[in-house]
Amino acid sequence: MLTVAALYHFTRFPDPAALKPPLARLCCALGVRGTLLLAPEGINGTIAGSREAIDAVLAHIRALPGCAELDWKESAAETMPFGRMKVRLKREIVTMGQPDVDPGTAVGRYVAPADWNALIAAPDVAVIDTRNDYEVEIGTFAGAIDPGTRSFRDFPAWWRDNAHRFAGKRIAMFCTGGIRCEKSTNFLLGEGVPEVFHLKGGILKYLEEVPETESLWQGECFVFDKRVSLGHGLRPGHYDLCHACRRPLAPEDRDRPEYETGVSCHRCHAEYSDADRHRFRERQRQAERGECFGES
Repeated sequence: MLTVAALYHFTRFPDPAALKPPLARLCCALGVRGTLLLAPEGINGTIAGSREAIDAVLAHIRALPGCAELDWKESAAETMPFGRMKVRLKREIVTMGQPDVDPGTAVGRYVAPADWNALIAAPDVAVIDTRNDYEVEIGTFAGAIDPGTRSFRDFPAWWRDNAHRFAGKRIAMFCTGGIRCEKSTNFLLGEGVPEVFHLKGGILKYLEEVPETESLWQGECFVFDKRVSLGHGLRPGHYDLCHACRRPLAPEDRDRPEYETGVSCHRCHAEYSDADRHRFRERQRQAERGECFGES
C-alpha cells in the first residue's frame, strides 16, 4: 500500500528556483511520484510513495524556510496514482490572479470537520464551493452554492457579480484540501465581508474524520491523480478520467457516442479539432504499447 500526501504551505521563498533541484533529486531517488509546485508564496502539491519515502520528503520540506509548521492530508493507494515526478516553478502555488491577495496577512476562521455540519446548517450562513464546475458536478455539500467557474481565476469576478446575494450572511467556503480557501477567504475579507469561515483540511479531512452516517457530503470528491475520486473514509470512488480534457467520467459516460478512450468524452468532443483528436489517438496508442506519456 502506498501513502499519498496532499500538502501546501504559504511562506515566502526568496529564491524558489534554488529549492527545486535538491527536492526533485530526493523525490526521484526515493521513488516518489506526483507534482510539487514552488513559487515565491510557498509550496503546494500531492505526492505518493512508500511510507518511509514520503516521511523523508516531508522532513525535507519541513526544513525549508518557514515550513516547520507544514500541514498535510494523507490517504492510501493500492497502485501508484502518478505517472512521474514533477517539481515545477510557478508564479502562484494556486492560481487566482489577484496580486493583492496574501493569505499570510489574514484568512477566514478555520472550522474543524467535527464542527462543520452545525455551521453550514445555520440559517444565516451561505455555503460556497470554491472548486471548478467539473469537480462540483460529482460531489458537494448539501445546499452548497456552485459558482459554476471553469477556473479558480474566475472566482473573484463571480463574487463581485454576486456579492449582493449574500448581504447580511456569514460566508462558509470549502475546497478539496484547503488551499483555495486560504486565498478565497483572504479575498472576501479584502472585499469587506466581515465573517468568513472555511473548512480546515478541506473535503478530504471531512471525509476522513466525519462518519458517513453523520455526513452532509453528497457524492464523491474529485482528486487530481489516477484515483480520480474518493468517497467517505477516503475510499476510492467510481469515476474514471477523460485523458483529453482531464474531467471526471461516470461509468455510464463511457457508453455515450462521444466517448473514445484517451481521445474525447461528451464534455470535450466539441472543444477539440480533428487534428487534436488525431494527436490524442497517437498518444493513446503509445500508452497502450506501454510507453509512458506522463501527465498533461
